[in-house]
Order: sequence, then structure tokens, then C-alpha cells
Amino acid sequence: MGFFRINAQPGKVTSVLLSAALFVLSLAAYVWVAHERHQENPQDKVVPTLSEMKGGVKRTAIEEDRKGDVRLWVDTWASGKRFLICVALMSIAVLIGLHMGVLPYFEALLLRFVTFFDKIPALALLPILMIIFGIGEMSKIALIVIGVFPTIILDTFLRAKAVPREQVTKGLTLGASDMEVAYRIVLPQILPGVLDTIRLNFKAVILFLIAGESVAATVGLGYRIFVVRRYIAMDIIIPYVIWMSLLAYLADLGVRYFVRWRYHWQYEEA
Repeated sequence: MGFFRINAQPGKVTSVLLSAALFVLSLAAYVWVAHERHQENPQDKVVPTLSEMKGGVKRTAIEEDRKGDVRLWVDTWASGKRFLICVALMSIAVLIGLHMGVLPYFEALLLRFVTFFDKIPALALLPILMIIFGIGEMSKIALIVIGVFPTIILDTFLRAKAVPREQVTKGLTLGASDMEVAYRIVLPQILPGVLDTIRLNFKAVILFLIAGESVAATVGLGYRIFVVRRYIAMDIIIPYVIWMSLLAYLADLGVRYFVRWRYHWQYEEA
């Protein structure tokens, strides 16, 4: 048994079995709890059985509602669009952090402001955003951006500052311009770590997305969860939560594999 050995190297089969073990145990525990609760109260809504959740998935993912929409896919498209817009906007945060880490005047201008702004609870700004932007898409996207932007900026700044000064000096000595040093020496080195930080903030993005949709939206995964909770429709809420988690996991997995494929040399050296 190498479970407590530092140099242990699990085989592929062992790794797969260990990875699946907790999922199987969690599912088994849920099935047991649902069975016990329904034995006591057949009308229990808090812990639906798998067959009840199957019915909830059928109603939301296959059958059309009164408007002729398949709710799960309409909600997924609405939330996914907001998510992708916000992730795309993260590139601006990366550029700001890069400039702060390379250019002293940018650092002097922005560092304290961004650090202070990072400590403001984004959800506390939601009423203000709704007053300024209304209840449309802009307020939701602004909430997500405000909640995650400063973290990405500061992470990029710290990574840029950590690049050895000797590399910057050598680049300038060999005739590179300031922007060439920033974009051709510093950025390629820090980008893998920055992408990891962005994917690790997917959960925060989704959290702010749900908060925005729960307050002011007519469609979206977060909106739907807060609508059906009035009826204690756990047979819909639980599949929606699992679906959101699965999408976030796949997005995280995609970015992780892209980083390892595009910057494989860095992982090989490590």
C-alpha cells in the first residue's frame, strides 16, 4: 500500500478507480438518503429520488414549455453567453496587470486603487449597478467583471513583477523596445499561470452570474433555480446545479488541457 508514500505512482486503472470512488460513494449515499426519506414520507420533495429527477430533466431538457421553449437549453444559452462575454473581458484585466508589473508609472497609478477596489464586496454594488444600468444584461456582466477583474489584475501584476529583472535588462540591452519586452519576454512567461488563475476563478464568475440572474433576469440557469425554489422543485434544482457544475468543470478542463498543450515545455521543465 503506497497510499501514504510520497514517491508512490498509482497506475492508470488505480487512478481511474480512485477518481470515481468518491462520485460513486456520493451517489450511493444520496440514493440511500432519498430512499429512507421516501419510506417515511412518500411525498417528500426535499430529497427527490433518481426517477423523480429524471422526470424533472425530461420536463426541462426535452419537453417544450408554454412558450414553445425547451427551458434547459434556453437557460444554458443565456447564461453561457454572459459567462463567455465576461471571460473574454478578462483579457483586458491581464493587459492592465501586465503593464502594472512592467511599467513603474502604471504601477504607481493603479496598484493602490485596484487593491482597494478588490476588497469591495461586489454583491454590495449590485443595487447601484441596477440603478445605473437597469435590469438588463449590462448590470449582470458589470457585476461579474467587478467581482473578478481586480483579482486577475493583481495576479498578473505579481507574476509580471516576479520575472527576473535581468531578463528585462537584457532585452532592453539587445535593442528591444519597452512594449517588446512586455509582450515578447514577460507575457509569454506568465501567461500559463494567468490562464490557470482565470480558470480557477470560473467558480467566482458563476457565483456572480447566479446572483445577478436571481435578482433581475427572465432567463438563465440561476434565474430558473430561484424561480422553481418557490415550489420546492428539487427534482429540477438538483439537475440544474449538476448541469452548471458539469459545464464549469468542462470549461476548466478545456483551459487546463490548452495550457498543457500550448505550454508543454514549461510543464516538462517543472
